[in-house]
This record gives sequence, C-alpha cells and structure tokens, in this order.
Amino acid sequence: MKRVGVLALQGDFEAHRKAVERAGAQAVEVRKAEDLDTIDGLIVPGGESTTMLKLLHAENLFERLREFGEAKPIFGTCAGAILVAREVRSPKQESLGLVDLTVERNAYGRQVDSRIVQLEGEAGTGLEQPVEAVFIRAPIIRHTGSDVRTLLRYNGDPVLVEQGRHLVATFHPELTGDARIHQKFLEKLDDSR
Repeated sequence: MKRVGVLALQGDFEAHRKAVERAGAQAVEVRKAEDLDTIDGLIVPGGESTTMLKLLHAENLFERLREFGEAKPIFGTCAGAILVAREVRSPKQESLGLVDLTVERNAYGRQVDSRIVQLEGEAGTGLEQPVEAVFIRAPIIRHTGSDVRTLLRYNGDPVLVEQGRHLVATFHPELTGDARIHQKFLEKLDDSR
C-alpha cells in the first residue's frame, strides 16, 4: 500500500490524513526529517505559511523537504501551494521553489471572504464532473511556467495545477468528501517509481 506523508506541524493535517485514507493509501504524519524516509509522497497542507516556514526551520526540515521534492511527489494545498512555489508575493517570502509558479498570498481576501464554489475541469483531466472547492484566505496563482498544466480554474485563474511529479491546489480538497484530487496525487506516486 502506498504511504503518503502529511506534514503535521501546523494546519488541518488531520483532514488530509482522512482524505488520503479515503483515496486508498496509508497516511503517515510527518514531523521530523527521518519521517520522510518512510513515505512515497508528501502533502503540505494549508495553514499559515509564515508559521509553517518557522516550524520547518526549527525542526531542520526545510532543506530536507526540498531534497525530498526533487525526488518524490509533493502535493501543496493553500499554504502548501505557497511553500512549494518558485516565487511568493505580498509580501515576498522564502519558499521551496519546487513548482514553477508565482503566487500571491491571501489574494482572494480575508477570512470573511472565504467561499465554496463548484468547478469543472478541462476535458481529459479526470475532473470533468463538478469539483467542490473550498477557498479560505487562499493564494492566487499569478503566473505558471511553460510546463505547468492547469487542471482547474476559478474566475480564469489556475487553482489546481501539476508540474511533473507535483500537484498544487490553492483551495482545500481535504474539506470535502470527494477523494478525486487526492487520488490524482496517488497516481503521481505510481508515475515517480
């Protein structure tokens, strides 16, 4: 059975753990660098990206995460999308630089501007049926590199993208009962072996 790590320093890692199990894999909470040695892929959940950065450095996980992402799949959601991006704005912030994206933090607004919307993917994405997307203080992807594929859009902006082994969502797929996006990440574990 595939073992998917969920970074468990901050944010709603418990909801991701349950979503991974619904998608058909074993979920492993990752808190220390050695936890990365036992997993096939990693989810970096939503939360607060500056707090997560501080915790990554405090636990000596930042460079190990970058090394992990150079070899194995990572799925970043919301704050996780910020952490895996190449460039972060509003304000500028350190990131892992694993996916060729420019993201703007909290660009959809404050907590009171949170929303749930229905999105439909392009043909051939496996997400043609409506996907419920929960946006909470979400970042906006302002630029994608030429080899980044957009799977879902909201108001014209990419909100679910993939580049090679990595998957990025600016919303929270773990907060719905729909396991398709987590299953899409599990497919990347097969592709990277």
